[in-house]
Amino acid sequence: MYRFLDRFLSRSILKGNLSITASDGKTYRYGDGTGAPVHAHLTDAATENLLLLDPALRLGECYMQGSLKMLEGTIYDFLKVTLSNMPGSVETKNSFAKLALSMRNFGHLVSRGNNFMRARRNVQHHYDLSGALYDLFLDDDRQYSCAYFPTPDTTLEEAQFAKKRHIAAKLNFNRPDLTTLDIGCGWGGMGLYLASTFGAKVTGVTLSDEQLAIANKRAVANGLSGRAEFLLKDYRHLDQKFDRIVSVGMFEHVGKKNFNEYFEKAAMLLADDGVMLMHTIGQASPPSPTNPFIEKYIFPGGYIPSMSEVLPAIERSGLMLADVEILRYHYAETLKHWRARFLSHWNEAARLYDEEFCRMWEFYLASSEAAFRFLDLNVFQFQLVKQRDALPMIRDYMMDTERALIASEHSDMKLAAE
Repeated sequence: MYRFLDRFLSRSILKGNLSITASDGKTYRYGDGTGAPVHAHLTDAATENLLLLDPALRLGECYMQGSLKMLEGTIYDFLKVTLSNMPGSVETKNSFAKLALSMRNFGHLVSRGNNFMRARRNVQHHYDLSGALYDLFLDDDRQYSCAYFPTPDTTLEEAQFAKKRHIAAKLNFNRPDLTTLDIGCGWGGMGLYLASTFGAKVTGVTLSDEQLAIANKRAVANGLSGRAEFLLKDYRHLDQKFDRIVSVGMFEHVGKKNFNEYFEKAAMLLADDGVMLMHTIGQASPPSPTNPFIEKYIFPGGYIPSMSEVLPAIERSGLMLADVEILRYHYAETLKHWRARFLSHWNEAARLYDEEFCRMWEFYLASSEAAFRFLDLNVFQFQLVKQRDALPMIRDYMMDTERALIASEHSDMKLAAE
């Protein structure tokens, strides 16, 4: 069946330098020969059939299981040359794969929402992996979401700190002791930053036992246990009002059927003069199902929203959109750093799990970076309010706050050096 795959690749790969050695031992070449050579080996006919019939799922599986081997270049290099030649979904360009896409679209329509138990299982699947795994590739603060790169040479640690600063400026902490809810608080980094920098009274909620233990331990270690408390709780089970709400990288786990519920609950929890900042991965294109490999192996129950799906749910909730920012290549750069760090610690990761897990994780990081760099993924930051006068009339206060924070940080560093 490789002749069908060959025909498809010959029509699609017009630029680059891609070679594929098929199961029959023959090597086929695609592109115009420009760029670094990328060479993959498909070890058996079954792999060739799987890649033709359902590439969105099977490419990652075949690489993970070892039937697609890279002879020259990395799996990211393979994705770069294929996706840069096919900026739309490969499933819409391959007649065989259209059936798989149709079935996923149908499954997406009839899928169940994320109730509490299902949401907790989904979170545990990913976030309750060994903490030692995340230490291999995250920054010291364990920020597991898109960083913010003010300059191309910004380090990962600097970019993750800049992300917290950038988000805090949009929340407009104009007085101390503002009660603040962090929905999906991770390992506590954002909440602890808001508590220590602005004197906020932070409540963070997570469904991960691993994250909960580390977040509360960090609060104690930093002398912030009186200002930052982290709970093993679903945000839907909260009933108090908060002056500020922040949610970073959590909305992707809500599920499309729960969008209305999410924003309605946020509106109930937000004080009348409050401000909310929601940071989420989003699609620049019309709605489409989650990548099947990511959903099956990495983030079960996850869904990446389009802008057209989010705004109606916000409008129905009674919240108002005060500001929106689109971060385009920032997550691609973040994932580039994570992937490089993970690859440099491959042996440690293999000791924690095994080689197949490492290939799965590499494909997850590589394919995610490629999607942000060559396809339609962005990051949306929505600033939401209930009252029109909850924020200043012009958005200069955001930049002013960031500049003031940077100046204060530099001053603190100078004093520490002295």
